[in-house]
Amino acid sequence: MRIEDLDTPRVVAGSESRILATLEACGFEWDAPPLRQSARIDAYRAALATLSHAGRLFECSCTRKALEDGADGERIAAYPGTCRSGPARPGPTATRFRVDAGEYAFTDRLQGVVQGTWQARGDVVVRRRDDVIAYQLAVVVDDAWQGVTDVVRGADLLDSTPWQIALARTLGAAPPRHAHLPVLVEPDGRKLAKSRRAVPVDPERAGRALETVLGLLGLPPPPPLAGAPPRELLAWAVPRWSPERLRGRGSLPVPE
Repeated sequence: MRIEDLDTPRVVAGSESRILATLEACGFEWDAPPLRQSARIDAYRAALATLSHAGRLFECSCTRKALEDGADGERIAAYPGTCRSGPARPGPTATRFRVDAGEYAFTDRLQGVVQGTWQARGDVVVRRRDDVIAYQLAVVVDDAWQGVTDVVRGADLLDSTPWQIALARTLGAAPPRHAHLPVLVEPDGRKLAKSRRAVPVDPERAGRALETVLGLLGLPPPPPLAGAPPRELLAWAVPRWSPERLRGRGSLPVPE
């Protein structure tokens, strides 16, 4: 279990306890006390030092707005390497991880072979301008520290995976296997998580929520399990799960 609380100004009071209580109500377990990223700053700084020693970091003065606007008012698809030879302007800087030239490729357990060019991705931020360690670096360092072998998450994070694999290898860690699940979307294509129907799971109705999710994953529980507690539903579902049910699907529409 990991609490990703690096962006402290955005941490909502009481959210951690509510998250843990909801997960417990859904039948999930963890084998050690939760790891809080806010207590791991020294580890991230050490990783930055390792990357710097390898010649893979540089400081970047470009603001997000400047990159989104571009020179002609159009959004820039990938960081164009503006500050690779040094910050283009004075003031605060972010730290970027310098990617290699050429192509990348990896095999996702659900999405299949994912490949592209590093030029189309650009150099990724690993330390923000406000000195907060970026998600891309923190999760790589923590996955290695916690011995994570498999990462299962939404397909909306698939684009982050090439950077995270490259960071892990540069830090001398074995990248975990990845499986990117389809994202739930509204009929108009918007992510369910960003719509008005995105509501917190009621721990008192965790079993019903789990039944709904299993149905969306192509594994609806049989009628005798209707209303069963989460642990019983999970005990039924786990041995019956097959990635083939969702192979190659990046999104799943949620019924009205």
